[in-house]
Amino acid sequence: METLTLYQLNTLVRDVLQQTLGDEYWVEAEIAEARVAQNGHCYLDLVQKDDAGNHFVAKARANLWARNYQMLAPLFERATGEKLRAGLKVRVQVTVEFHEFYGYALNILDIDPTFTMGDLVRRRREILAQLEADGIIHDNQALQLPRLVKRIAVVSSASAAGYGDFCNQLAHNDYGLYFEVRLFAAVMQGANVEESVLAALTAIAAEADRWDCIVIIRGGGATSDLSDFDSYPLAAAVAQMPLPVIVGIGHERDETVLDAVAHTRVKTPTAAAAFLIDLGAQQLAALDALHRQLTLHARHQLDHARQRLTHLTTLLPHYFSSYHERQLRRLAQLSLRLATAPRQRLLTGRHRVELLHSRFTQSARLRLQKATFKVQAYEQRLTALDPTLLLRRGYSLTHTSDGRLVRSINDVHPADTLHTRVADGTITAAVVAITKTKTKTKTKK
Repeated sequence: METLTLYQLNTLVRDVLQQTLGDEYWVEAEIAEARVAQNGHCYLDLVQKDDAGNHFVAKARANLWARNYQMLAPLFERATGEKLRAGLKVRVQVTVEFHEFYGYALNILDIDPTFTMGDLVRRRREILAQLEADGIIHDNQALQLPRLVKRIAVVSSASAAGYGDFCNQLAHNDYGLYFEVRLFAAVMQGANVEESVLAALTAIAAEADRWDCIVIIRGGGATSDLSDFDSYPLAAAVAQMPLPVIVGIGHERDETVLDAVAHTRVKTPTAAAAFLIDLGAQQLAALDALHRQLTLHARHQLDHARQRLTHLTTLLPHYFSSYHERQLRRLAQLSLRLATAPRQRLLTGRHRVELLHSRFTQSARLRLQKATFKVQAYEQRLTALDPTLLLRRGYSLTHTSDGRLVRSINDVHPADTLHTRVADGTITAAVVAITKTKTKTKTKK
């Protein structure tokens, strides 16, 4: 078997590829890396992922030589709004090359921008469809902006000219409105846009009660950088922020997913400032209108009060004269009543005294008569109860020596001395014997 040098083997591979793959091919792939050398050549790494999008299944180097790059790159950017960068899916016309030293590579002859545009649109549509399916796409738009927006949390780059223009326009507005602006700095272009903006939004949400709204602004620049804002996590965060979000990213022709979910979309940072100033101007106009209405109403009320005062002034003499006459008549009536009232009251008093005297005399006579009858009845009862009368009838009263009245044989004992009173004197005797009287008991039938 013949032994070949590495150069000979690579030359053989080159010749076989040229004979076998001599045609041009349209290839769909994703750019994994793109870099432009000082000599003007553009070197790309093209990859293909599996259906799940997690693993590479193919990879190849691709060269876009300076002459073709200078012609194709501007056309591609004007058509898609994107530079050739990592993450883009492209459809390129290539030839297969194999160099003895540099190895396998693809030589790019043409690029189809419509394929990339379709992929970008498809990706945006997929993000919006996912937001719609999650039921959050219109959440931020449903929030109510305060009538007067004064406290503004801004997500932008501290060094961005657009941020400076935004602050300058707010500070020097024509209406003398004051705005409190605080920057939550974030990277607005490059690989860390999503992570940086999400961190700023999280910081604002932690103190949401301090702010009236959020403004996300990014000044002019390459349209290709706007694709960093076509991110589902970023769009979902904006949609679910507790404060209304105003987005001013890019230019009027540009549109990102954030524009679709934000409360308000404006063209530029200066347009965001103009929007906020206009809100304040509307409130000032409303206050001016209320001031005019209040002034007119107050003037109307004052004129009405003046007219009433004038009318009352003309009526006052008539009212005073009428009141004076009424008071004079009342005084005359009181004088007449004072002249006749004492005599009438005296007659009434005399009549009442006579009536009371008659009633008192009659009442006293009746009470005396009743008392006399009562005394006579008591006298008769006392007379009937007089012991002397009982004694005259043959009754007697017996007392012990100590003065106790004897009512029963139990009240005396043998040898006791008893005093018996009769009608004409008292008999003293000693108890010789005590005999108890037998009582007959009744038998029941």
